[in-house]
Amino acid sequence: MTSAVPPVDRALLTSIVKAYDVRGIVGEALTEQSVEALGAAFVDVVGAAGDRVVVGHDMRDSSPGFAEAFARGATARGADVVNIGLCSTDESYYASGTLDAPAAMFTASHNPAAYNGIKFSRAGAQGISLDTGLADIRDRAGDFLEQGISAIAETGSVQRVDVLAEYAAYLRGLVDLSGIRPLKIVVDAGNGMGGLTVPAVLGTAAGLPALPLEIVPLYFELDGTFPNHEANPLEPANLVDLQAAVVEHGADLGLAFDGDADRCLVVDERGAAVTPSAVAAIVAVREIARVAALGETDVNVIHNLITSRFVPETIEAAGATPVRTRVGHSLIKDRMAETGAVFGGEHSAHYYFRDFWGADNGMLAAMHVLAEFGAQHAPLSELADRFTPYALSGEINSVVDDVPSAYTRVVEAFTGRGEFDELDGLTVFGLTAEDQPFWWFNVRPSNTEPLLRLNVEGADAATMAVVRDEVLALIRVDPRGA
Repeated sequence: MTSAVPPVDRALLTSIVKAYDVRGIVGEALTEQSVEALGAAFVDVVGAAGDRVVVGHDMRDSSPGFAEAFARGATARGADVVNIGLCSTDESYYASGTLDAPAAMFTASHNPAAYNGIKFSRAGAQGISLDTGLADIRDRAGDFLEQGISAIAETGSVQRVDVLAEYAAYLRGLVDLSGIRPLKIVVDAGNGMGGLTVPAVLGTAAGLPALPLEIVPLYFELDGTFPNHEANPLEPANLVDLQAAVVEHGADLGLAFDGDADRCLVVDERGAAVTPSAVAAIVAVREIARVAALGETDVNVIHNLITSRFVPETIEAAGATPVRTRVGHSLIKDRMAETGAVFGGEHSAHYYFRDFWGADNGMLAAMHVLAEFGAQHAPLSELADRFTPYALSGEINSVVDDVPSAYTRVVEAFTGRGEFDELDGLTVFGLTAEDQPFWWFNVRPSNTEPLLRLNVEGADAATMAVVRDEVLALIRVDPRGA
């Protein structure tokens, strides 16, 4: 077994296994030693001995070495590794889906350069969480760290395969952009994997025909140190360059991808961010119409509980059934499979597609927006406004010393003023008269930090602001009375 210094023990391993993935600082608990153990454990838990396992990685400096270490552990336990090399996370889902093989993607998504991690999938791009196998992988890897990895009689092999061209062609087959009007787009890849996938899918780098798109690239150079800004487009500070470039170039819109390119944020021609809820509503209408035209009559669409109220309203108006879920990547994948939903949208700019094995794909969502927008001649701001009739606060995080006490203060203050729902944290729907504007909010404790996460929506900006400020004041009470 390959060793790393310092050695990683079971307790350290536990610290990097999160609810839906593995994530940690490189060189602490996340080392080639722990990754090799996780590779061996993954094969055992998903039953991949004698079968294929897909391994891909992003552009972080540590990712290629981690992918090799994982392959050592996986082949020792009998899996044949299909190494797809540099890829986006949704490209790894494509490989998992088309090969019907479990997969491991090395990325820390939007986290800073010091981090890395692993996103696991079962065969067919199915999600894995602590409740559905990740805890077993963690515990089995802990055994391997203590006892060493014993190779089985029939060890596996490693094969290098490039799936980028096939992935690009597959997406082009799902959304036809060839007939849209010419568009100028600024794309900020944030030095992440969008710098590889955007030229392949929206350009001609994969040998596909040219689309009526003029792409102005920002930060397409793959660089895991993120020299320009963090690769997290949900943070307003990371959109500033894109917003300025859209206005400077007179572009029709802008797209910003996160580090592993599975999330995409849209910016209109004025440089204003289009809410992920608006994107979810736009894509939902398109997907509902598509399957209805094929004869489907019982259509489900998933939205998590902190998307705009307009999302379920839009789903119902389009003739489908909205399915409300808790927040969570693997959970939504599971619900996509359970309900047969054609599409799912999250507030965090993750978008899930039945035609993509129920997995999320930011590029595919962007293509739907381009198709819808490019089929008409109004500016994107006009289209976005139609799908953003209410005022959203966005997610507001508060560091709280005593989370239960803060939670209790909120409950006491709104008892009798709203209907309570505890599907995920606490959602309060305001009790208002018919002539009063609606409002709701959700407060959720973080699973890993002393944080409370607040989302508020109101019929108008003033209503939203009043509720937001009252709840924040309750959450942020100083227990010392200062």
